[in-house]
Amino acid sequence: MLLPAAPHPERRLSQPIDNPVAVFAILMGVFLLVPLVAARLRVPAIVALILAGAVLGENALAVLERDRAMVLLGTVGLLYIMFLAGLEIDLERFARYRNHSLVFGALTFFVPQVVGTVLAYALLGFGFAAAVLLASMFASHTLVSYPIASRLGITKDDAVTTTIGGTLITDTAALLVLAVVTKSHQGDLDAGFWVRLVVSLAIYVAAVLKGLPALGRWFFRNVPSEGGRDFCFVLGAVFAAAFLAEVAGVEPIIGAFLAGLSLNRLIPEHGPLMSRIHFMGEALFIPMFLVSVGMLVDARVLAGDARALTVAGFMVVVVIATKLIAADATRRLLGYTREQGLLIFGLSVNQAAATLAAVFVGYRIGLFDEAVLNGAVLMILASCLIGPWATERFGRLVAQAAEAATYDPGPAPPRILVPLSNPATAEALMDLALLLRDPRAHDPIFPLAVSREDAAAQVAAAERMLGRAVVHAAAAGVPVVPIVRVDENVAIGISRALLERRIATVILGWNGAVSAEQRIFGSVFDQLLHRSQQQVVVARFGHVALNTTERVLFAVPPYADREPGFEATARTVKGLAARVGARLEVLAVEATTTRLRGLLEQAPPTGLAPRWLPLRAWGELEDALAGVARGADDILVLVSARQGRRSWSPGLDRLPRRLSEAFPAANLLVVYPPESEVVQAAPTSSEAELPFTSLLAPDRIVLDVAAEGPALLRALLEPLVRARPQVGAALVEEALASDRAAVEPTPGLAILHRHVQHVTSPTVFVGVSPAGLTLPGATQPVHVVVLLLSPEGEPEAHLRALATIAHTLGATDVVPRLREATTLPEAWAVLSHEAAPAPAPVA
Repeated sequence: MLLPAAPHPERRLSQPIDNPVAVFAILMGVFLLVPLVAARLRVPAIVALILAGAVLGENALAVLERDRAMVLLGTVGLLYIMFLAGLEIDLERFARYRNHSLVFGALTFFVPQVVGTVLAYALLGFGFAAAVLLASMFASHTLVSYPIASRLGITKDDAVTTTIGGTLITDTAALLVLAVVTKSHQGDLDAGFWVRLVVSLAIYVAAVLKGLPALGRWFFRNVPSEGGRDFCFVLGAVFAAAFLAEVAGVEPIIGAFLAGLSLNRLIPEHGPLMSRIHFMGEALFIPMFLVSVGMLVDARVLAGDARALTVAGFMVVVVIATKLIAADATRRLLGYTREQGLLIFGLSVNQAAATLAAVFVGYRIGLFDEAVLNGAVLMILASCLIGPWATERFGRLVAQAAEAATYDPGPAPPRILVPLSNPATAEALMDLALLLRDPRAHDPIFPLAVSREDAAAQVAAAERMLGRAVVHAAAAGVPVVPIVRVDENVAIGISRALLERRIATVILGWNGAVSAEQRIFGSVFDQLLHRSQQQVVVARFGHVALNTTERVLFAVPPYADREPGFEATARTVKGLAARVGARLEVLAVEATTTRLRGLLEQAPPTGLAPRWLPLRAWGELEDALAGVARGADDILVLVSARQGRRSWSPGLDRLPRRLSEAFPAANLLVVYPPESEVVQAAPTSSEAELPFTSLLAPDRIVLDVAAEGPALLRALLEPLVRARPQVGAALVEEALASDRAAVEPTPGLAILHRHVQHVTSPTVFVGVSPAGLTLPGATQPVHVVVLLLSPEGEPEAHLRALATIAHTLGATDVVPRLREATTLPEAWAVLSHEAAPAPAPVA
């Protein structure tokens, strides 16, 4: 159901604005400016947005009306918050600490429910049914301040996981109380009600938790991820689940949360899709919900009604006190710190969705009067001011405590090199690198292209392939340093890059084929294994949707755990399983697993407990895999060894080919542990990310671009043509001579990149089109066009600049803010992020 509209639409100080374009423009201005002002005042942005809604709403300045459109968008924002909570929860930790969630869920429901019922009955003179329904409003809570925890990076903290799990319990119980009280008051509480409720809920929960993951796996494996298709699928699934929850007899917020849990394992935490989900929530949906909540407040009603003020004060005091008692009891019982206990309070004190549902239902059936109605609105305001403040303050302390813990990157530094040669698998290899990369590390990913000939066409083809990989990784917010090499021997070119960049892990793509004269994978791979000491991961993709993996089957041959680099491999495989949300199952010879069990249990993440599938002999591996493997649902990981190592045998070299033939639908990884520890080097100047302002100057920004095709390039270069006609005209001709399609890092942004003679360093020109342009290679209307011109013969500098553009503009709210810019100084302020001195135009 939708959040209710304002309770007193007739009490207005003036006529609200009803022009939809003006209303949307005002809201965008509020979403942009209010958080900036809040940051200056050291006030949580969530609190500021709620207050802004109260000021602009029809009960104050009456600039905006809380009509059905506003209520709809507010409901979308509320469901989005619950979806994010389910999506970001650590399922392994949630399962491990499920008893913690049960403890907190019971305390945060029963303490407010019992205390609230007794006090409402004794102090306010409510009837029993009205007192129980009023107390259920205290028992429930809404994760209004969850976005703060997400921003602080503490969503994996035990206290946050416990709170999210407890939310599902207490909200379900509170909404069940609402249903029972309503049916009882109407005389419809019979056996049929309970049967219908239990049966419909059982069918619904099973359908969402089982059916939605299966549908998601099919979609991600079979539908190309172009434009916003994957985001539209996720959004449609969330709101379908929310609607069906209402059909089943519970509130839509429960359905949104269950949808997040169902899709949790399918959406990698650090990937382009997760970046889009966060962007839409933080930029539009969640602020809309907060403003709509603020618009419910009407302080004039309380000022003129003593009973309303008494009831409101009672409700505010009771909800804060009982939620604080429940959070403190949880802290003491579960052994959390004082800061974690107050963080739980900050997350669980907020009232919104279930409270509104209960108060309006109670008002409609005659259990509540206007005093309770207005008291509930004031309680929502007070709790939504206190909750974000507490979450911000104590969440920071929890985050600081986590950061103070020593970060141990393990035996192998986190640098990853990804040699690319096949455009069809380039994005899949980059996705694998994103999954293997430790998110706590700050090192970039190094995609590499080695060209056998120093011909312009060969280097250009390598650069195009690297460009797509760079944009793909940058869309996930991960730094990338592309490398281009020209070498007659590809293996030697890769080996040199390994040494120069202090690489720890190299990821190679393999098609599963091998000829008679090649020993294991092929001449290049075999040479690289012989020349390198780093960890080597060889990937054969049965399909490229790694996020649909349910299990990681980890095959460890005898004595592999005795190799000097096995600990690094154990960390790599466990980290992969944790980041794709898959179960880890280990196949090893039972007689040799004593030491192996200890190594795997101690390797982080320690919360991921492997399941053991013992073998009597290593020769049984293929038969054992045939009995347990499920094709596309699995990643098969085989630990191999270089020739001469203790765990090596001739059969181990033949095993990758046999597994590739036996399990064509599964993704196969063959991992060679590192031979020795690689010493981490400090980043060089060529690895540090370029500041975007070093590529752009204010006089190279063009607003209100409407031209398309060849005229677009002329429009972007027009400022330079006016300033320096001869150079500008030459650049226009060079840019028009290339037919390279646009790159689309994120919807609404397109990058055109060219090599030309008349620039001495990578140079950027930016065009803004509020109306949108149609460009080849772009799946949606383009509002920001970036033209990158680089000197000929400098592919690495060109790709570094491309990575900087994609990372800076593709993972933030720059595109919508640029669309709102009306002057060049405003656009420059958006692009530079600060009033920094602008670089001089290119010569």
